[in-house]
Amino acid sequence: MATQGTPLVPFGDADDTADAAVQRPWRMRALLSRFASRIEGFLAASGFDRGPWLVVALACGVGSWFVLGTRWQWILAIVTGLGLSLAAQSLWRQREDRAELRLAGTALGAAFAIGLVLVWARSETVGAEPVARPSVMMLDARILEREEQPAEGRIRLVLATRDAENGRAMRVRVNVPLDKDRDFLREGARIKARARLMPPPAPLLPGAYDFARAAWFKGFAATGSLVGTIRLVEEAPGGEGAIAQVQRWLSAHVRDQLGGASGTIAAAFASGDRGSIAREDEVAMRDAGLTHLLSISGLHVSAVIAAAYFLASKLIALWPWLTLRVRLPLVAAAIAALAGIAYTLLTGAQVPTVRSCIGALLVLVALALGREPLSLRMVAVAAATVLFLWPESLVGPSFQMSFAAVIAIVALHNSQPVRSFLAPREEGRGRWLARRVLMLFVTGVVIELALTPIVLFHFHRAGLYGAFANVVAIPLVTFMSMPLIAVALLLDLVGAGAPFWWLAGQSLDLLLWIARVTAGQPGAVKLVPHIGLGTLLVFLAGSLWMALWRGRERLLGFLPVLVGVAMLMATPTPDILVTRDGRDIGLVDSDGGGLRPARHRGIIRAGEHRRAGRHRGSSHARVAMERGALQRGLLQPTDSERRSHLASHGRSHQEPHR
Repeated sequence: MATQGTPLVPFGDADDTADAAVQRPWRMRALLSRFASRIEGFLAASGFDRGPWLVVALACGVGSWFVLGTRWQWILAIVTGLGLSLAAQSLWRQREDRAELRLAGTALGAAFAIGLVLVWARSETVGAEPVARPSVMMLDARILEREEQPAEGRIRLVLATRDAENGRAMRVRVNVPLDKDRDFLREGARIKARARLMPPPAPLLPGAYDFARAAWFKGFAATGSLVGTIRLVEEAPGGEGAIAQVQRWLSAHVRDQLGGASGTIAAAFASGDRGSIAREDEVAMRDAGLTHLLSISGLHVSAVIAAAYFLASKLIALWPWLTLRVRLPLVAAAIAALAGIAYTLLTGAQVPTVRSCIGALLVLVALALGREPLSLRMVAVAAATVLFLWPESLVGPSFQMSFAAVIAIVALHNSQPVRSFLAPREEGRGRWLARRVLMLFVTGVVIELALTPIVLFHFHRAGLYGAFANVVAIPLVTFMSMPLIAVALLLDLVGAGAPFWWLAGQSLDLLLWIARVTAGQPGAVKLVPHIGLGTLLVFLAGSLWMALWRGRERLLGFLPVLVGVAMLMATPTPDILVTRDGRDIGLVDSDGGGLRPARHRGIIRAGEHRRAGRHRGSSHARVAMERGALQRGLLQPTDSERRSHLASHGRSHQEPHR
């Protein structure tokens, strides 16, 4: 009985197919060995193309922290990453024919673990426990930040204060109406005020903006609004918030010189202040695919640095004594770098701006050293820097869209077909310009394709004509609007900037006209139901594979992209929407035209319609959801408040955190 079931192992000249079950492990081992050898050869031939994947592994570690929900899961993930590194070292330690696999396994596992540790440490360092419940609290606070939002009829103050119940230090954000703004409300001032505070709200529906998570990493224990008046206790000391004061002065100066909608856009370009832009203008820019022009990012920073580099090199060349004693590219690069850093600080040093500044500085270094300036390694260094400083930015649309667009541009222009298409040749000026215009359009289309899954995941909508609008809007802003604003500001020092302000206004009026016409076309915006995280990750995996590798192997990335397309098309429209607290329910109409409330206690938000992939135009399109006190039944809205909220349906689903 002990030998029952013992396999017959063939010896000698016996038929090798005598027992297929015995032979299968040996064939599998040979198959795995050949597969490993092919991967080894592929990695050996890839060279520096392997470098950006370290940042991808770092980002995977950061992202896993947000997907996994408990401490023991984070620890297990860290151990898994480190275990992969140790396994690669022990498994292939003595095999020189597996050197690339050993290096890849070790580096990727360690980068994954480092990413998870980074975001965990960041959370423990800056995270703030929210207040226990909504309350009206008397604050004795010091102003840390001031943000002006005249388009919203308010200013926002970030305050350092103490919890009235337990005395713990906390950071809160309070909205102050414009009519209660005072000159002494500056960074560093100490004030006393009564405010209605609430814990940062969690997402109302699956896929909605998670303000509670954002507030945690910003250190906000509560948000709220002013009740009554503000009393000054101690004036702001001199020198506090100097950069913010310069930013506000510059924004006000631009709006004074150039009124109307064009003045608010010009103020955003000059100082990064978007608080004055009217909501209808923001909506038009967003629906036309031009909203990226309002956020200070790669386009603006690159334009400033390129202009500074060009002017510095030309002006220094006029001084023969200095030209003979210094390397012009080095000096011009240093001046351009200082200009880029100053512009980044002046416009608020947001994540897209910092990323763009880092990338532009790397380009300047490459130019000074005579190296290839546009490479994915440069993008990888910029991404790694941002992740080390602000790992939580990975899950935000700003980081994802910024790097997706830059990776798409660099990968496209580094591909051999595009290099051949743009290579210098004997031709007329018209053909040269036509090739550049065509390439600009192709670049816009590729960027739209790269951003579409991210936009659909975060905003549940996508503009269909953005590539066409950007063909005109990007050159208009880069070569006309921004240079004219810069020249006008410079000539304002001698009081001669008026003509250039007029020209800048005309160019910005043209930009807004393009946005409004594009956004007003039939089918300019496509709404879809909320897509799952898995669909987005499949898209990103395929896109990164196509972008980061070279040669025919990159075409394998089309497979996961096609799978992602199938998953997107199969995304069902929800029949029922239930809010987080279970108080509100929205039902899809039988004709599929919209949403109607089954039970509600709050105010309707347009974001909930977008999450269901429905337009708001249906007369039945009503789903009752509201954040804050209205949602929780703490405050009962008046009829006028209801009408004002209903009139604001066009607002973004991220509106509550703005």
